[in-house]
Amino acid sequence: MWQTIHASSFCRHVHEKAYVALVLSGEYEEAGDFGRFQIKSGDVIFHEPFEAHLDRFTEMGAEVLNLSLANYSCSRGIARVPDPDYVVRVAEKDPEDAVELLSSIAKSQLPPSADWPDELAAKLIRNPSLKLSQWAVLNGIAPWTVSRGFTAVFGITPEAFRARVRARYALRSIQNTQMPLASIAVELDFADQSHMSRSVKQLTGSAPREWRLAANGFKTRIDRDV
Repeated sequence: MWQTIHASSFCRHVHEKAYVALVLSGEYEEAGDFGRFQIKSGDVIFHEPFEAHLDRFTEMGAEVLNLSLANYSCSRGIARVPDPDYVVRVAEKDPEDAVELLSSIAKSQLPPSADWPDELAAKLIRNPSLKLSQWAVLNGIAPWTVSRGFTAVFGITPEAFRARVRARYALRSIQNTQMPLASIAVELDFADQSHMSRSVKQLTGSAPREWRLAANGFKTRIDRDV
């Protein structure tokens, strides 16, 4: 899908399907579940299912080519493409070929932290059990400043950001392991299994048992403790 964007910003929103965005012209800032990225022409942004972000555009706006990642498993984050026009030509003939091309030629980049909200987001992504009050004390920032400053950048409180990160970790464990749901809840510091179930359903719209059954759909029997 082509997008020509002239708006100054898009408020925080969720994409239920995985997709990749190739920026053909313009610049913008994306702040979401996996951090904040300064994006320019030639950049590629890979997005996971149920990922949320907000976008802030410069006066020149941006032109973006969005391609579905339904049949591909790509690492999230930002990368560079040496020849965006070639990717566009491929996409015009076959979008799936363009996605395969992007996954093979895109060179990943790590975005630098601009300030403390970026550093806090990175910490929460690595460790959703991080105590926000302790982090604030260690960094000499008042708790109310942490909440207000983080929300101004990411459009969501640090507590809500942490909850989404934890729910995503739970979803991966549910889909990729046979660990009992109660054990996943304990490992990820949820209050209990019900708390984890509510969090996963809030993130995805489906309960953990539905995701576990879907992941194991090829099997003829599911153990009772899953």
